[in-house]
Amino acid sequence: MKSLSIIISLMLLFSFNVSAKQELIDPELSDLKNFQINTDTMVSSGLPNKKHFQALQNMGVTNVIDLIPGDRTEESMLLKELKLNYHNIAVDWDNPTLENFKKYVALMAKANDNEEMTLTHCKLNWRGATFTYLYRVTQLNESEQLAAKDMLAIWQPNETWQAFIEDVKNEYK
Repeated sequence: MKSLSIIISLMLLFSFNVSAKQELIDPELSDLKNFQINTDTMVSSGLPNKKHFQALQNMGVTNVIDLIPGDRTEESMLLKELKLNYHNIAVDWDNPTLENFKKYVALMAKANDNEEMTLTHCKLNWRGATFTYLYRVTQLNESEQLAAKDMLAIWQPNETWQAFIEDVKNEYK
C-alpha cells in the first residue's frame, strides 16, 4: 500500500510539472510548428516568425541555432535586431553529417556553460528534434527513452536520418 501511495504521489508531481511547463508557454507560441520544451535550457521548433522569436526571448531564450541551409540573412538580421545570439549550421536534409553535430555540440556546450536557454530550429523541427535528442542522449546522458519520446512526437526518422542517428551514437559511445 505504501508503494502505491508513492507511485500516486510521483504521478501527481509529474503531471503538475508538465502542466506547469505548459502554463509557462506564451500564447504567442501556440501556432509555432512542433514547438517543444526539451529541457530547462533547450527548446526546439519549426521555423519561427518575428512574433515567435519575441515570445521565445520573453521566455528566456538567448541563443538560436538554425539548422536550415541556404541564405539565412533575413533571420540573422532579425535576431541581431532582437539581440539574440544567432548561429547557423547548414544541415543538408539528404546528408546530415557528424561534423554538423559536432558544431552543434560545441555551440550547446558554450550555451550550457553560460546557463543560457537555446532554441534549436529548422523548417518543421525534424532536424531540430533529432539534434536535440542526440545532444540529450550523448552529452547530457539522459535516458534514451525520455529523449526519444520528444523526437518521436515530432517525426519518425527516415532511413537517412536513422543512419545519421546511429553514426552519432556510435561516435559518442
